[in-house]
Parts: sequence; structure tokens; C-alpha cells
Amino acid sequence: MDLRKLKKLIDLVEESGITELEITEGEERVRISRHTPFMPITPPAAPASTAVAPHPAESSDAPGETPLPEGHVVRSPMVGTFYRAPSPGAQSFVEIGQTVAAGDTLCIIEAMKLLNEIEADQGGIVKAVLVENGQPVEYGEPLFVIG
Repeated sequence: MDLRKLKKLIDLVEESGITELEITEGEERVRISRHTPFMPITPPAAPASTAVAPHPAESSDAPGETPLPEGHVVRSPMVGTFYRAPSPGAQSFVEIGQTVAAGDTLCIIEAMKLLNEIEADQGGIVKAVLVENGQPVEYGEPLFVIG
């Protein structure tokens, strides 16, 4: 499939408001997904008969409940593998304490054998890198805090 056709398909997805398009042409298959703003999913409440109040010491040690530093959270726009540098052994795109501008590349997320550069959507100082290099990430997962 040529690049002009891919560009037209991408434009179609952007203009139409659909979130995903998949085209199969012979043995070639293309899937284009557009991310939407992250909406937190609230898990269903446990039935009252099985609800257990957490012990105060356990609530602060629970995984995934570590408070993030104050600032703007950059979240993953897709599911994939997180990479801090453009190639193995290369210098990371950003380090904690570094000043970034909107549009600066923060990391790469590999999804379906495609390398997607993730850019800062606002400027500031990188306060935290929340994911380890080579770690899988989920859609909407916090990656960086910029303050």
C-alpha cells in the first residue's frame, strides 16, 4: 500500500471522527487508530457483604496507589512497549530535571512493529519518569510528570 493511500486513510479517520479503521487489500492489512482523551475507568463497587476496609498501613503500600508528583501527567496514547531512547545504548530523550518544550520527544512507544514518538503536550521541567525502559504500557498509563 503506497504512502499517499495511507495518508488519505489517516486523513479520513481524523475528519470523520471514527476511532479506528482497518483495511485489508490482498495480503496487506492496515489498521489506523485514533486515541481519544483519557477517561479514568472506575471499577465496579464490591457488594457490601464482601467489601473489606483496608488496614491503614496497607493503603499507603498498595501497588499503583503511589501519589504522583504535582504537575502535568503525560499519559500513553496507546498500548505498546516504552523506550526512553531512540536505540539501545543511545542517550535517553529526556532526564529528570530537564526542561522540555511542547513538541519535544519524550519517549518512543513501539506498537505493532511501529515506533511512535511521544511528544510533550506542554513545556516545563521533567519531574518524574514513571515507566522503566522496555516495559509494556497500557493506554492512558502515566508516563511522565512535567511541572
